[in-house]
Amino acid sequence: MLSERILSRLIHTMTKQHLALNPTSETMMPSANPGQKYMLYMHVPFCERLCPYCSFNRYPFREEVARPYFANMRKEMLMLKDLGYDFESIYVGGGTPTVMIDELCETLDMARDNFNIREVASETNPNHLTQPWLDKLQGRVQRLSVGVQSFDDDLLKQMDRYEKYGSGDVILERIAEAEPYFDSLNVDMIFNFPSQTEDVLMADLEKIALSGCRQTTFSPLYVSSATTRKMAATLGAMDYDREYRYYQILDGVLAGGDDPLFDRTTLWTFTRPDKAGKPADAPQIDEYQVNYDEYPAIGSGSITHLNGCLYVNNFSIKDYNAAIESGRMSIMGKTEMSKRDLMRYRFLLDLYKLRLDKRAFERDFGCSIETGLPMELAFMRLNRAFETDNAEELTLTPIGRYLTVVMYRQFLSGMNNLRDQARAALTGPERELLFGDGVPA
Repeated sequence: MLSERILSRLIHTMTKQHLALNPTSETMMPSANPGQKYMLYMHVPFCERLCPYCSFNRYPFREEVARPYFANMRKEMLMLKDLGYDFESIYVGGGTPTVMIDELCETLDMARDNFNIREVASETNPNHLTQPWLDKLQGRVQRLSVGVQSFDDDLLKQMDRYEKYGSGDVILERIAEAEPYFDSLNVDMIFNFPSQTEDVLMADLEKIALSGCRQTTFSPLYVSSATTRKMAATLGAMDYDREYRYYQILDGVLAGGDDPLFDRTTLWTFTRPDKAGKPADAPQIDEYQVNYDEYPAIGSGSITHLNGCLYVNNFSIKDYNAAIESGRMSIMGKTEMSKRDLMRYRFLLDLYKLRLDKRAFERDFGCSIETGLPMELAFMRLNRAFETDNAEELTLTPIGRYLTVVMYRQFLSGMNNLRDQARAALTGPERELLFGDGVPA
């Protein structure tokens, strides 16, 4: 649709201009703000398989590289404690955080010994929904998010996931076995793969309904400059013309009708009502950027958001280890966000969470949203994006939900391009960003 194309181009241009990585001489994160609640993000970059569409910092798993890396990530965590941080929650992303379960457990146990941790969320892959992983994760991780992407065997083979993680039916069985071990099990799916048909999407939705998972995310496929060519070679060229139709299908199946299977928690996060049919009581979302406005992040390739700035850790594991072992953090660049950038970011995240509180926006930025973002509001109003638009709040119509999906998809693609800028600084063997077929990008 025309509005999608216009919006995609606008967000692409803005992120390219405003998410530019600049050198910095800073060797420590800013100190904690007294009384502020924080989450800690930990990045584990190691994977047994490298997916062709992923732009996060990731390396083929080797134990002799991973063990010292975990040790240094624990040291970096204690550096944050010295800067006055306390954390009420942790999110462990990757990569595959559970690739060395003993090291992950030691890291989480150390975090609980040093901070007032309420809850831990972690990502994993389907082959780790077995023993001994489940017993070791139970009690340490309350919210587990498993990257399934699709239950379709042909798609799994295209992504080089079938051999390692099992068929769609095997993965479905593992989800059912793992669900009782956690407060919430999220199944992370992707829609609009180039070779995905409507029938394949409907089959995935049927399996999600049968899986018993507490929550599912269905994010659109998005890429970065570094992954576009490799993804096209393995999965095919992107087709954004059908994205709206696919989003309508999944949103309608999961959250439509008088008796929906799931509650719509964000634009692409769906949470199952409790057994009495009541909506989930303030469900947490397995997307850390949504739950916390600001957060420090540790590990190679992680991105911190503090005090209106994005700090990017070195993508080189070798340089990351050297920095931590010398007593400094591994910050290799930063992006300073203007007030207007921060207003746009808040506008996007709040609409992604389905409601923007106008009074809270004015309290936090010192101006109304009409004054701060007149063009953004005009575009959305012109496209009939708002169901509610009064002095108190903004909520979204179905077309407004999709337009916000487009904005968030393009913002995340822009963040991937920020990672590409950091990755471009790599030298030597680490410069060869390897994908699933083992060929440098």
